[in-house]
Amino acid sequence: MGFPGFFDATVGFCYLGFFSIYFYGAKKSTKPDSTLLSSHTPTAFITGGTGLVGSHLIELLVTKGFRVRCLIRPTSDTRWLKNLAVDLVHGSLREPDTLVPLLRDVDIIYHVAGVTKAKTERCYFEGNAESTRNLLSAALSSGAPHDRFVLVSSLSAVGPGLDRAPVDESTPFHPITAYGRSKMKAEEYCREAAAKLPVTVIRPPAVYGPRDRDVYAFFKSIKHGLQPVIGSKVVSLIHVRDLAEGIFESSRHPAAIGKTYFITNNEQYDWEFVGTLVARALGKKAIRVRIPIILAYGIGVAAQAASYFSSKPALLNIEKVRDLVQLNWSCSGRRAREDFGFVPKIPIEQGIAETAAWYRKNGWL
Repeated sequence: MGFPGFFDATVGFCYLGFFSIYFYGAKKSTKPDSTLLSSHTPTAFITGGTGLVGSHLIELLVTKGFRVRCLIRPTSDTRWLKNLAVDLVHGSLREPDTLVPLLRDVDIIYHVAGVTKAKTERCYFEGNAESTRNLLSAALSSGAPHDRFVLVSSLSAVGPGLDRAPVDESTPFHPITAYGRSKMKAEEYCREAAAKLPVTVIRPPAVYGPRDRDVYAFFKSIKHGLQPVIGSKVVSLIHVRDLAEGIFESSRHPAAIGKTYFITNNEQYDWEFVGTLVARALGKKAIRVRIPIILAYGIGVAAQAASYFSSKPALLNIEKVRDLVQLNWSCSGRRAREDFGFVPKIPIEQGIAETAAWYRKNGWL
């Protein structure tokens, strides 16, 4: 979801920065929106509901009066869902037959789950593309007249801007990583199913906000007085609550059927400016450490090689460095604004400050 490679790579360089310093000296108080309640209580099925985007989307759906059914694994961490009225159900995105009975009375399917870190391209395709195909198959086999199938894809499916202008929905696919290619394939499966199922594809850019662990490492680095910088880039960002609103609004508007949208805050930011906002929110002054591209690739090669001896994928590898050195990871939200009136509500200054406050309150900083 979103644009994980950028933050993952940034996280890796946060750790590099620490080395450089050393070397050089479910019930909640929110109530459902009664205006949306009717004789028929709509049911939403969601994958990835225990994660950053999914948990915020579930919170929103509950306030909108939806009955929410969340697919989980036996090992899923459900901490963000404990105070919410949500049905936790077991099934496997690798086995469509386990999903069919869970979808028979569902109005809207939100496919948020995805693999953002993996050791092989095959793992990315299994976790992102094949899981989407299996869920689409189960939805069609259920026989239910689903109002919508929403896939949460990624800006990475399209690829970076080829110049300084933001990409939009007309930009040709040119993903530069296995993650991006797997998301592109997931979108292809949705287009193939569009004749039988009303689908909408959402492509977020980099996502930040409370509960996020990728951007958290960037905050943590700046708290320790370091802001690693590589190149000069512009990025698009979206606060996770704004993203949840955009996903929901797209799923309810008929104009969004069969279409793809970037959900973004409509601004493009210099990454150094983002670091300045984080430092301000934390009340810190951070030293910018500029990392040469050749050194970045060298570190990526070494980290990837080391990961072959670990059961977990590398935090930083060659593909994540390739993400990081791009000059433009921005996108346009014009189509979403024109088709269903999506306008983000959270300015970046407010969002960064709120995120910093949440990290402090929850003992992360």
